Amino acid sequence: MAAAKPPEILRMQEIPAEIFIVRSARKTVSAKLTEDGRLRVGAPTGLPRAEIELFLRKHAAEINAMLKKQKESQKKAAALPPLTYADLLRLAEEACRVIPARVQHYAALLGVTYGRITVRNQKTRWGSCSAEGNLNFNCLLMLAPPQALDSVIVHELCHRLEMNHSKAFYAHVYRVFPEYDKWHKWLRENGGALLQRMKNGADQP
Repeated sequence: MAAAKPPEILRMQEIPAEIFIVRSARKTVSAKLTEDGRLRVGAPTGLPRAEIELFLRKHAAEINAMLKKQKESQKKAAALPPLTYADLLRLAEEACRVIPARVQHYAALLGVTYGRITVRNQKTRWGSCSAEGNLNFNCLLMLAPPQALDSVIVHELCHRLEMNHSKAFYAHVYRVFPEYDKWHKWLRENGGALLQRMKNGADQP
């Protein structure tokens, strides 16, 4: 199997962030802000870079507004005390009480089954779903609004129906959680600040 190509890096004066392009068999261009302040651009395999740049210039005002909001959120979070090991244990215990019930609720709405639920204090990911149906969630979701937590749970459970991010996948997401885009956006803009509190905290013993 051929190794996956590394993402293309793009820099533009109009957008003060590192932009990386991930090409695939998709038909449209999309742009998403990551928790670490970079811009992930999904693009069709053969689309010229000039057309990608044109897309980004067209949406530069919207992208820059998201970047500004993310930086403001991270600045506020920097003023908050870092999370200690005891804080992480408390959040993990809370997550173990809260998340299984939410998973059960949305799994019933979607008509899917699932395997083991694991809670961790991850530094980059909010959740994942394995091919076997095992679910993994970040305990820092307990610091986010409940709707943001639900958006992650629904996202991962929908992978029990579609192991991709196709239109069919998102149709399942919106069917049970119509406000998904709003709260997914909230995590993109504020999630980096939550993760930074853990990175600045005490190391685990």
